[in-house]
Order: sequence, then C-alpha cells, then structure tokens
Amino acid sequence: MKLLGLIAAAGIALAAPLALAQENPVKAGVEAWERGDYKAAVDRWRSPALKGDADAQFNLGQAYKLGRGVPADLDQAEAWYGKAAAQGHEQAEASYGLALFANGRRDKAAPWLQRAAGRGDPRAQYVLGTMYFNGDAVPKDWVRAYALVTRSSQSGLAEASGALAQMDKYMSVQDRQAALTLARKYEQEANRAPLPGTDRPPVEVASAQPPRPTPIRTPPRTTPGPTPVPVRTSPAPAPAGPAIRDGGWRLQLGAFGDPGNARKLWSQVGGRFPGRSVAYVKSGNLTKVLVGPFASRADAAGACRGVSPCVPVSN
Repeated sequence: MKLLGLIAAAGIALAAPLALAQENPVKAGVEAWERGDYKAAVDRWRSPALKGDADAQFNLGQAYKLGRGVPADLDQAEAWYGKAAAQGHEQAEASYGLALFANGRRDKAAPWLQRAAGRGDPRAQYVLGTMYFNGDAVPKDWVRAYALVTRSSQSGLAEASGALAQMDKYMSVQDRQAALTLARKYEQEANRAPLPGTDRPPVEVASAQPPRPTPIRTPPRTTPGPTPVPVRTSPAPAPAGPAIRDGGWRLQLGAFGDPGNARKLWSQVGGRFPGRSVAYVKSGNLTKVLVGPFASRADAAGACRGVSPCVPVSN
C-alpha cells in the first residue's frame, strides 16, 4: 500500500499568513481581510496585483484558494501565486508548487517545492517527501523522502508525523539512519542565509522541464516496496480564523547546545501555538527555538503564559 490518503493535495497546503507591504492599497486590503471584509480586501489588492505587486498577487492567490471575497478557484489561485513566485516571493513559491501539485501538474510543481523545501517550508517538505516515496514525478528515493518528511514533522505538521509512521512499516533501520543523517544536513542548509540574488527563480521555470535531483543510493531491497495507488485530493478546509499578521515579533523558547533537544522541545509544546511556525536558528554553538509570527509584543507576551522559558523577541 502506498503512503497515502494523507496528502489531501489542496487541503494539506495550509494557508500561509497574508503578505503585508508598505504600499497603502495592499496594507488596507490586509486590514480589511483581518476585519472579515474579504470582498473589500480583494478589491484593494486587484489593482496593484495587475500592476505587478508581488504581495498583492500572493494575497489574491490566498483569496481564490480559500474562496474568501471571490469564488474558490484553485486555477486562479495557481495563476496569481505563479505571478508572485516568478518575482521571488518566497511564500508564493511554496504555495505555487502546492497549487500545481493539487492541479495535477506535478512535474512542474517539483522545482518549486524543492526550492521551498530547501528553505525549510514544512508543507513543501511533506508533499515533496511523499512524491519521492512514491516516485511521483521525481525518482523514487525512500531515504530522501524520509529525511524531508522528518524535517516537516519536526516543524509540527501533524500530517507529516502520520506519514512517518506509515513509512516506518517499509523502511529498513539502515535506511532510516541514513535519512536522519540527511535530515540534519537539510536543517543545516536551511539555517544558512543565502547570498543576495542567489535564490531568485527564473520566470519560466513552471513551463520548463523540471531538474532531476540526483537520487541517494540505497541498499538493494529484499522485499518489494509499496504498490503505488492514486493520491486522493480534497477541497481545502476553511481556515480556523483570520490570517495571522506578522508584526515582527517571535517567541524564543530556549537555546540548546544539542539541536535534537530544540526539536524535542517543539514536539512537546508546539500544540500551544496553533497557526504559528517554528524556526531553529543557529547562534554560535547554540540552536534557538523561535516561534511566530505575532502581530505585537503584547500578543507575543500573551502567548507566553504558562510556557517557560519564553521571551518575546523582535525581528
């Protein structure tokens, strides 16, 4: 049996927070969205989006994906995400890859998911990992699959933890050990800041042949792998609440000499911070656990109640 029922292609692509720019129409649109006036938000974003504003384009993609202020339309969401992604908008790159996957264009989704997964996006890591596990538009590679889904699970994505449990039924101890070593390498690479201008995608990537990553060699298997079955898709669920605004505040939950302890802490307390994401940031020999975003220091301090250590920090 193949991994999966776990990828609800549109559903797993959890909506990212809306992008907030300095331009007044985009900012006004975000404020309208947060009030629940979705039509006004869309009306504010459309003009700057048509003029090429990447934040407005990404936000329109969010509106079409969620069906807020406009009818739900994943094709339109994909189109707007693609326009923003072509300009190097990082949130849009991940969402574009996920939308391409959900719309059945998985060969075109692969390079965008690879780029987003390389920066540590847990949604992209999860979907790309299952693609490698199943040999879906990329070469089958269970070690790489397990490493990617491990990274996603460490970020708190529940679907990834479920996928790992299924993978464990097929993976040898040797392969799992190799995968965990690779997962640590991916974490180190994600924590390195890219040089300016080195992470800009070519505009036409989505219409080009996707690059084939070099598969990691695995020992010959004495038993057959899972038989592929179609991955089920389902409509995206409505979000639990309004978009979370990034006001430049995060929570630091500690700093650890052993990165494994940083991940262990998040696995224990991550459920207290719904809708927020975790980042493991290297600082000398320590790994800091940063959680966010939060709209203000007051919001961050409120989320700290009952958690120790927990300190609000600004970007």
